[in-house]
Parts: sequence; structure tokens; C-alpha cells
Amino acid sequence: MELSSSLLLVLVLTVLMLIRWRRKENGLSLPPGPLALPLIGNLLTLDKSAPFKSFMKWRKTYGSVMTVHLGPQRMVVLVGYETVKEALVDQADDFAPRAPIPFMNRIVKGYGLAISNGERWRQLRRFTLTTLRDFGMGRKRMEQWIQEESRYLLKSFEETKSKPVDPTFFFSRTVSNVICSLVFGQRFDYEDKNFLQLLQIISKLLRFLSSPWGQLYNIFPQVMERFSSRHHAILKDVENIRTFIRSKVKEHEQRLDFSDPSDFIDCFLIRLTQEKDKLDTEFHKDNLMATVLNLFVAGTETTSTTLRYALMLLIKHPQIQEQMQREIDRVIGQNRIPTMEDRKSLPFTDAVIHEVQRYMDIVPLSLPHYAMKDITFRGYKIPKDTVIIPMLHSVLRDEGQWETPWTFNPEHFLDSNGNFQKNPAFMPFSAGKRSCVGESLARMELFLFTVSLLQKFTFSSPNGPDGIDLSPELSSFANMPRFYELIASPR
Repeated sequence: MELSSSLLLVLVLTVLMLIRWRRKENGLSLPPGPLALPLIGNLLTLDKSAPFKSFMKWRKTYGSVMTVHLGPQRMVVLVGYETVKEALVDQADDFAPRAPIPFMNRIVKGYGLAISNGERWRQLRRFTLTTLRDFGMGRKRMEQWIQEESRYLLKSFEETKSKPVDPTFFFSRTVSNVICSLVFGQRFDYEDKNFLQLLQIISKLLRFLSSPWGQLYNIFPQVMERFSSRHHAILKDVENIRTFIRSKVKEHEQRLDFSDPSDFIDCFLIRLTQEKDKLDTEFHKDNLMATVLNLFVAGTETTSTTLRYALMLLIKHPQIQEQMQREIDRVIGQNRIPTMEDRKSLPFTDAVIHEVQRYMDIVPLSLPHYAMKDITFRGYKIPKDTVIIPMLHSVLRDEGQWETPWTFNPEHFLDSNGNFQKNPAFMPFSAGKRSCVGESLARMELFLFTVSLLQKFTFSSPNGPDGIDLSPELSSFANMPRFYELIASPR
């Protein structure tokens, strides 16, 4: 018995010395972090349903830059506004690369904008930003599309006749039609069965990625491929989206007018034709399919989820909903269509929309970044091939930047005179070179849809404010809201 105890002690000391030696390698040390076990890393002590909670707790012991192991993968977690800003903005080139997320890579095979790096990412990002702006993203033309889509959204709520409804697909249909107008050059009828099926697949995909099973796939992809079948149904469903995109690309090829492109796909096909003889071009069908998939999924789910959360919070805080309506009535009235020009005259409403994004914290861990080379950061060495987590949750909850970070408080975005004020720690779209390409579109959608809804309806829960549970149902990747019902009462 004594011999076994001695051997165990020697083994533990050896492991600790090995970890210490590895962290002091080449004169610079890895950031500190909790002791990791072989193969499984820190999984036994990690909150698998909400990993960001464990990171926030470990920060108190290990500081704002820490090393964590999820399975065999080494990760460096960045915590707090100053730390995340220093990495993503001040050392933007070092921290720009995206980590190879196994499940996403299984879908797009390394192509497209979201998880590519190097020259592929640079070419696709520049082209995507330019093209979306040319078609009105953040401008008057896009504002008019959103205003038109608002009419369909309002009509769909009118048709509920003040009966309780789940708003999930009310919002996903509306938001998706905006990105569909940009990418495919068309909107879809709200009762289109194929369209609804695609939206359901997108919802299932995000829910799977936000579940512990989805994250286990990203940690142990080879094991999960062999011993779990949960991901197969999702991948089969996603293939239906790819089939849909493929059919739309074929339609565009058949009617392509080089002198008058009508949407993102047209522009990509024109560029593809222009560069068909270039060996190193990134404008080919694989990148077209993957980038359209990126835009379709991200452009549908994140903004529609934010709108669902927004109404949850306004039902939970009816006095805030009433104050927004009074401001909207005073500035716009109940008949004129809201415009982006109205935003500067609606400071409280604007503050509430920003606070919804801050408080609900849709993607707490952000999409992971990656060290493509050894990086020196704050006196530490982050070795090549390390996954980097710039934890947006810690920025949106930074106690040094927000007066009441754990409370829903629109005053965070208002000065002492009630005027809207920005806060540099407002980073729901991330920051630096990998910030969301659709940020200006999402901001416009959130403002115009929210104001249009409150202009015409008062929202409540069948069970009163206490019937709303704001805690996310899933948080392993994104904070996914619980399904709920609301009543839209005409004003």
C-alpha cells in the first residue's frame, strides 16, 4: 500500500514538473491555468453546459490570460475588455486567424469566409464587404428592404389576433428574407414550406453546436465520428441547405447578366469567370457555396435570436417597453414608417436595443481564433497551433466598464442628460479584423424591426412577466433562448 502511494506521488510530481518545463520552454512561459489531465485536459472540472462560467471562475485564480486544455487541445483564454482589445485590436495581425472548428470544417471543408485563413480569407472578406455594401448594406437601399419586410412581419403578428404564439419563426422568416434579398436576389413567402424547412435546419444546427454534444464533437471529432450518431442527422439536414444553394447558383448561371448583377451570387459568378484562368484564385464554386452558406446561416440566426431575446426582456420589464413606446409615439407617432434617421431622436430606445445585445450576450466565447505562429502576448508565449478564445462574455460583463454588469440596465448607454452614449466595451460583434461582416446590417435590422413592432403592438406573456425565463436553454457555444409564447396586442 505504501509502495503504491509512493509511486502515485512520484507520478504526480513528474507530471507537474513536465507541465512546468513545457510552460517555461524557450524562455517564455505559457499563461497559467488549471492543472490538466492527459487526453481529457480540464474537462472534468469544466461546466460543459456553459464553459464561459468556468473560465470566469478560473480567472480569479489565474488572471486574465490563462491556459486551458479541452481534451488534447491547448487553448488560451483572454478575459476582460482590456485584454481582449489588446489582442484583437492592438495585435490584430497576430490574433486574426480563425481556429479550425471541426464540425464547421466538416460542413464547409475549409472553404468560405467564416473559418478560412490567409489569402483565401483576405480575398473573400474584401470581396464580401465590398459586394454587400454595393447592394446597400448599411445604406438607404437596405433600409428600404428592411422597412418592406417589416410590413410582412407586422401583418403576421396582426393575424395572430392577440392569441399566444411562439415568435421563433416570425423573426427567423423576416430576418432571413433580408439576407436572402442580398444573397439570392429574392425574398420568400412566409408560408413557403421549403423556406420554413431550411429555417428549421438552421435552428437545429445552431442548437446542436450550442449543446454539450456539439462541443464534444469539436473536442474529440474522430471519437465522435466513430461512436456517436447525433451529428449525422444534422449533417444530412445541412446537405439540404447545400442542395438549395446549389440550385440557386445554377439559376443564377442561366440568367447571369454581366452588365447588371442583381445580388451577391451574381457578383461572385462574374468574378469567378474573370479569374477562371488564374491558378491561385479563390473565386471558385467551393468558396461560393461555402460563403453563401456562411451568410445565409449567420445572417438568419444571430439577429433573429437577438429579437427573440429583446421581446423576452421587454415582456419581463413592461415599464421599459412602455417608456420606449412613449418615446416612439412622441418622435414618430403610430402611422409613419420608422427610418434610421429617427435613431438619433430615440436615445432611450437605442440604449435598450444595445443593452439587449450586451445583457443577452449571444456568443459568449466568440468564434475561436488561432495562433498560426508563436505569439508573444503580455509576457507570455502562445505557441503555434494554440486555439485562442477572446471571451466576449467577459467584455460585456466587465465590472470596470459597466456600472451594473449583471443587471439589465439601459442606463449603461445613456449619459446624465439622457443622451445616447457609446461604450468601447460594447463588442457583441467582436472586434478587429474578424469582426462580423454583417454588423451594419444587423444594427439596422434590430433598430427598424424593434421600433416597428413597438409602434404597433404591446407584447406580453400569457403567464405574465414572471412566466418568462431569461436563462438560456443552451450555452455551450451560443446562448440559445428558451422557447416561449407571447401575445401581440394591437395598440
